[in-house]
Amino acid sequence: MATNRTPSMNRLLLLLTLLPLGLAIFAFVLQWRGDGDLDDPTGRWPGHHSAAFPGMENSSPSSESASSSSVSTRSHSSDCAKILGSSFKPSFPYYRGWKFGFESDPKPKICIQTSTSAGLEQILPWLFYHKVMGVVQFFLFVEGKAAKPHVSAILESIPGVKVIYRTRDLEEKQARSRIWNETWLAGFFYKPCNYELFVKQSLNMEMAIVMAREAGMEWIIHLDTDELLHPAGAAEYSLRRLLADTPSDVDLVVFPNYESSIEKDDIKDPFSEVSMFKKNYDHLPKETYFGMYKEATRGNPNYFLTYGNGKSAARIQDNLRPNGAHRWHNYMKTPKEIKLEEAAVLHFTYTKFSDLTSRRDRCGCKPTKDDVQRCFMLEFDRAAFIIASTATEEEMKNWYNEHVVWNDKQLNLKLLRKGILTRIYAPMSIIQGLRESGVFASAIEAGQTRLKQRLASAVNKTENSISKSTGSVSQSSTARKMMEVNVLMDSAIPPLSPPGPGLDHTYRL
Repeated sequence: MATNRTPSMNRLLLLLTLLPLGLAIFAFVLQWRGDGDLDDPTGRWPGHHSAAFPGMENSSPSSESASSSSVSTRSHSSDCAKILGSSFKPSFPYYRGWKFGFESDPKPKICIQTSTSAGLEQILPWLFYHKVMGVVQFFLFVEGKAAKPHVSAILESIPGVKVIYRTRDLEEKQARSRIWNETWLAGFFYKPCNYELFVKQSLNMEMAIVMAREAGMEWIIHLDTDELLHPAGAAEYSLRRLLADTPSDVDLVVFPNYESSIEKDDIKDPFSEVSMFKKNYDHLPKETYFGMYKEATRGNPNYFLTYGNGKSAARIQDNLRPNGAHRWHNYMKTPKEIKLEEAAVLHFTYTKFSDLTSRRDRCGCKPTKDDVQRCFMLEFDRAAFIIASTATEEEMKNWYNEHVVWNDKQLNLKLLRKGILTRIYAPMSIIQGLRESGVFASAIEAGQTRLKQRLASAVNKTENSISKSTGSVSQSSTARKMMEVNVLMDSAIPPLSPPGPGLDHTYRL
């Protein structure tokens, strides 16, 4: 049946049709610029396109698209350049111009010590992230990739970084360490793989204490280069603020660890691709932890794949000593310790599929149940070593997806809601900002001159290091007397897994 429309209704329909069109035109006029370009706030930062890796062409706003295409087809000299220089379009320009110079008197003065064999693609983001957190000094005991001339030369050019090589002189000094005459670390002596690394870390920590005191540091932290400190709970996102607010009578601050929970099996840059972490037992209600334990482990031996007893920061004072790689202690007293309620250390473990074979290749043990017992402290490391040593590539990939990758979205969501899993984006954002502002590229460029000098004098340096006279680390008469004092020696604290069902619910480490 035909409908008769009145003139007033026709006018109303016309108005309703033209009104949205008019608003759209008005919005376009407001945004339009005469030259056709939108005002990009990052473009107001001078030189933000200038940071590039050596050998790469700089881009300008007018030629950015063409330059990006050129860079994408350019062969890079190393994998680290691909990762560290993968983004050239700054979206977080607030680090532009940062020189990471030290304040005249930063308080407190914090140093980090590490033993590492990683490459630049891992060390540089780790190092500069902790500079942002307020760390002023780094003691890097290097081996493997980290000791290669093209890597160590760059590290040595960074202010606040001291590189210590595993030379014959270093080994002879550590062979005379007082640690070998004491009982707290004796259970780890003369064993292969992880045990050997654990002893080496402790010896390096002992030497770092002396270096830290000479450098005027107030706090020292042992941290691996696959770990990032997450100073949640501080008045600002700053490790310096966190430790500055620590009561003056506290000797030791424990950071419970969160473990990375990767969601894909092709991760290349963990610090920039991983945002989901499994919380530590210490940061969960007891009923939640044990109530969700089975779902959280997903058939693995323990709640965490690797260790669960966190890392610690120690106030530098007389008689300080390491107590394994996870804690510090004191020869003359029991340190006063606090465990942080919000802050954590983020552990990026087994984040890349290649971690399976790289761990295997570092250890000469046989892939048998009995032999892995003497090589590895933790059950998952033992299982991973056996798989990597006996399975095909396809079998390893399937095992990795089943035991490491969190690809069940429904389970992930459930555990996120329960608080077992959590999302943390701050470290990812900071590292991405550092990368895009050219900080890593600038560090690499600054190390080129040092690298050339090192290569030119490599032979002479080798001869000099061999011919140097060796001497033990001097000890005062007071220190010698302390060796005779009968004090309680706690055993070194190894990497430990969180408690499982049926165990004592008191978790004191």
